[in-house]
Amino acid sequence: MNHNQPSTACFRRSILLSQGLLALFTAAVVFLDIRCQWFWEWSFDSGILGTVRQSDKYLFLGCLFGCSLPAYVLLYSMHILLKRVQHGSVFTPENVSLLRTVSLCCFLAALLCLVSGLRFPVLLVITVAAGFVGLIVQIVKNVFQQALCMKDELDFTV
Repeated sequence: MNHNQPSTACFRRSILLSQGLLALFTAAVVFLDIRCQWFWEWSFDSGILGTVRQSDKYLFLGCLFGCSLPAYVLLYSMHILLKRVQHGSVFTPENVSLLRTVSLCCFLAALLCLVSGLRFPVLLVITVAAGFVGLIVQIVKNVFQQALCMKDELDFTV
């Protein structure tokens, strides 16, 4: 048995769950990209959230579409990271780089939503959530980076 590759049933189920959730989130982003115009009409043109100007529509849609690119990069990076972990490759420079990318994508989405959140306060919730997740991933990235340094030192002493 390869000690770098966990083979427990719990680990396999966790990986499968993560892959399923990743696919679900990817589908949600694709759906929002396709149905963005409908979402605008449903929530704003109907007057549910008050009166809005035509320029507000472009700001809102620009924010949603602007967040799509970091979302796709984030989802792809997480997919690659999950595959690497599944195959036993955990504390590697490539994984540290992927975690950095995920964190930056979160911070970029938070920044985009902050700008639009000045006009649409509901987006401030996404700003806070994306910023907090970005912070958590940044901390995990730092832990991975430190573990990688410790692993390298241990490899040299053996």
